[in-house]
Amino acid sequence: MDDQGAPAGRMPPARQGSHADTLRTYLVERYTDLRDRLARRLGSSDRADDALQDTYLRLHGTEIAGELRNPGAYLLRAAYNAALNRIRSENRLLGPGDIDALMHVADDAPSAQRVLEDRLDLDRLSAALRELPPRRRDILLAVRLDGASHREIAARFGISASLVEKELKKAQEHCARRVKRRRAGT
Repeated sequence: MDDQGAPAGRMPPARQGSHADTLRTYLVERYTDLRDRLARRLGSSDRADDALQDTYLRLHGTEIAGELRNPGAYLLRAAYNAALNRIRSENRLLGPGDIDALMHVADDAPSAQRVLEDRLDLDRLSAALRELPPRRRDILLAVRLDGASHREIAARFGISASLVEKELKKAQEHCARRVKRRRAGT
């Protein structure tokens, strides 16, 4: 969960203008990664920089309604569309073959089947986490989501670091078994 109560990687339903602010912050914090991914799709770092700048400016004053499940994909798509719009406006410098090649760039987005499978895996993992004893679940989440060290967790729970390791191992094994078993249909 993030600090606004939304599952990690998702944004909660919008308060007026809140998604645009969050997207701008996301863009700034992950600019290099977004630029590199976009540059691979566009074949140009300069075009990627221009598209991300256009996207940042367009987010100012924009309202985005509803839940935003993947801010990175949203920003990449918006920047890619901004780049295509810019390329179209410069089409007197590009030939029809160049534009056609850009329109057929492979999409990094997962297939609908992959999205469905991943959502089912998340549901399975959520169910497995609910089955864990509270302390074991808290230890697993502290290590995996918060990046806490075994010593920090041991101090937090008043237990030894070796017990933290044992609880963590049991939690991971439990989750792996449940996800694998349910994926296999048993």
